[in-house]
Amino acid sequence: MRTIGVLTSGGDAPGMNAAIRAVVRTGVQNGMRVMGIRRGYNGLMSGDMFEMNLRSVSDIIHRGGTMLYTARSPEFKTEEGLQKAMDVCKQVGMEGIVVIGGDGSFRGARDLSLRGVNCVGIPGTIDNDIACCDYTIGYDTAMNTIMEMVDRVRDTTESHDRCSVIEVMGRRAGYLALHAGIAVGATSILIPEVEFDFQRDVIDRMRKTQQTDKKHFIIVVAEGIGGVAEMAEQIEAQTGVETRATVLGHVQRGGSPTVRDRVNASKMGNYAVKLLLDGIGNRVVASSKGEIVDYDIYEALNMTKHINMDVYKMAHEISI
Repeated sequence: MRTIGVLTSGGDAPGMNAAIRAVVRTGVQNGMRVMGIRRGYNGLMSGDMFEMNLRSVSDIIHRGGTMLYTARSPEFKTEEGLQKAMDVCKQVGMEGIVVIGGDGSFRGARDLSLRGVNCVGIPGTIDNDIACCDYTIGYDTAMNTIMEMVDRVRDTTESHDRCSVIEVMGRRAGYLALHAGIAVGATSILIPEVEFDFQRDVIDRMRKTQQTDKKHFIIVVAEGIGGVAEMAEQIEAQTGVETRATVLGHVQRGGSPTVRDRVNASKMGNYAVKLLLDGIGNRVVASSKGEIVDYDIYEALNMTKHINMDVYKMAHEISI
């Protein structure tokens, strides 16, 4: 395999640049031509790419976002879009692609692999919702960002004896909310995977802690639950505690990646290229029990990931 490409697709995540860096340097060091594909599958279909060298990826390991930019591409899901991508691959002589992104990105990688372009996926998403992977690229940084932001909100919450209802990212997955909620000592954590009763799990818990002379409260809510403004109104009406709603938003996606994200991303990028060097495609690289491993894309996409209920119960047991 002489020419490979690398792209980032879907939502950006801190650590993607570290993965790109590892892919490029591993490829170049092994005699490969490495093409940087801009704006994900859109760039692949349009041929928006450039040849990268060792210096193309200098001083990016500490930067958030992705130097290759990213996009979501409905057109790529169509047969016409796939054919455009295949035509570009043939023109450039690109025999393999490293795809950094989430489930949707891996489905695209699977479709290309079926048509003869070896693809290897690297999980890059702050939601940590890739079933085959314990820690996806960007998850650790996002958790630390949430922790820092909530700690700042707590300062004013405590000063005014308030309650803060804080929405964090996670439309279908509650990993960020659960683990960041533990880290900030949230009184209640609401996530999509666990049914909740607002009266029991928020109001009654607050009243119980009020009896122990606690006067300020943090409620962490995953994005998939939503309605934090309405929750804040209900809490204030029922408890008499002045309550504010805060949506952290896209600040969670940005920032310099943590050591864990930089190292994991570097390992995954290197591993992905080694697979392509051996002529192996249709794989997803993952972090499992502290090791870097790989799975068939079909197997990875069919896996399911579940919230650890022992951790969820522990979070609420120690937060009263």
